[in-house]
Order: sequence, then C-alpha cells, then structure tokens
Amino acid sequence: MDTASLCTVEKRGRVHIITLTGGGEHRLGPALLSAIRSAVAAVRATPGAGALVIAAEGKYFSNGFDQAWARTAPRHLHTSMEGAFRGLVADLLALPMPTVAAVTGHAAAAGCVLALAHDTVVMRASRGFLYMSEVDAGLKIVDFFAELIRQKVPDAVTRRDLLLRGDKMTAAEAVRRGIVDAAVDGGVDDVVTAAVQAAEALAAKGWKGEVVAEIRKSMWPALWRKVKDHGADAPARARL
Repeated sequence: MDTASLCTVEKRGRVHIITLTGGGEHRLGPALLSAIRSAVAAVRATPGAGALVIAAEGKYFSNGFDQAWARTAPRHLHTSMEGAFRGLVADLLALPMPTVAAVTGHAAAAGCVLALAHDTVVMRASRGFLYMSEVDAGLKIVDFFAELIRQKVPDAVTRRDLLLRGDKMTAAEAVRRGIVDAAVDGGVDDVVTAAVQAAEALAAKGWKGEVVAEIRKSMWPALWRKVKDHGADAPARARL
C-alpha cells in the first residue's frame, strides 16, 4: 500500500503539520501507523523545525485501532499493530520539539491515546469527544494506554470515568477536567489554526529540542519505559 497517501506534511513557518487525510475514521492499522511514523521522522530530520501539529480531515481524529484489519490478519501479526503504536508514542515522546494535537473530531481508544500523547491538546468544541471504549467493547486495556492515561489525566475520578465508565467527553468537559488545553469554536480549519498558533508560540521560545525531549521522557518515566524499545531511537533488534 502507498502509505504516503494516508497523511500529508505541510510547513507553516517553523511549524510542521501532519494531517491524516480523507473522510474516514483514520483507524490506526499498520499502514497508517507506518505513514505517520515516517512523517514524524521526516519532520524530525528537517533543519529548523520548531514544533509539530498532528490533525485529521473529516469527522474523526482517529477511531482507534483498525479492528477490521485485526479480524482478517493472522493472529501472529496482531502484535505488529500494537508495537507500531508503541513506536509512534515513543517517537512523539522523543521528538526534539513541542507537539500539539489538533483534535478535529472524535478520538476513541487508541485515537484518544494518540491525542493525549502530545504536549498540548486543542479540541473542536462543536463536534467530537474523547472516548476510551475498551470497557464497552469488552477489551482489556493495553498496558501503555493505562500508563499514559495515568500520567496525562491528573484526576482519579476523571480516569475512572474514562476507563471504567466509558464516558464520552466533549471538548468543554475535557477542558473543565484538565485533559484538554483549549476548546475551539468553528470547524476543522479553525481547530488546526488554533493548534498552529499554539505551536508557533512554543516554537518561538527557541528551546533546545534535545532538552525538550529529555524533560518529556523524565516527566513520564514509566510510560517511556513501556514504549522506548519500539521507538525510532531503539536498537535495531528491539524494533518491530
């Protein structure tokens, strides 16, 4: 599959924007995960890159893992999807620049985790919700999902509501509970514009990228330990 067609990379000043293309659910299967990781690597290798925004077209930011692929793929390949997502989270934690998620629509399960893996999260006020669907779907939660939620969601009651009640949180509710940084009125373009503005402000700080990455990994050491062996900087024998 041509993974380059699954996402685009655009540069606005010092901010690079990775956009998941098309009007579908942006399910995180091996092909899309590979495309996003390749785009992140390209941004990382670009001289002068100051910040990263990840956004999506359509009504979904991401509706989680590609369960349709998982139902048809041989069972021994299922770990490749989880391992690739561990790798993407590791890549974001180790990225030497600030990261901003432009949550332009629904973000469920792995899609919710992807959003919260960024330093800053802005979310569309009029459409979309954050939803950890595992309890409703009868699926055990992946260990690094639970660790990321533990680290990124400060309130124990909110963590319970997300994971054990399957609450679907709107942007306003997520801001109130301290999960999301801003709820943005308008459409997809307005959310992306707000995310780029936030990213530009962070890029203008002129921080050393390697310091940003090391601080990030130090802030969430348990999460980093669970994903680091799958990231772009891991030894070749540990990658999937």
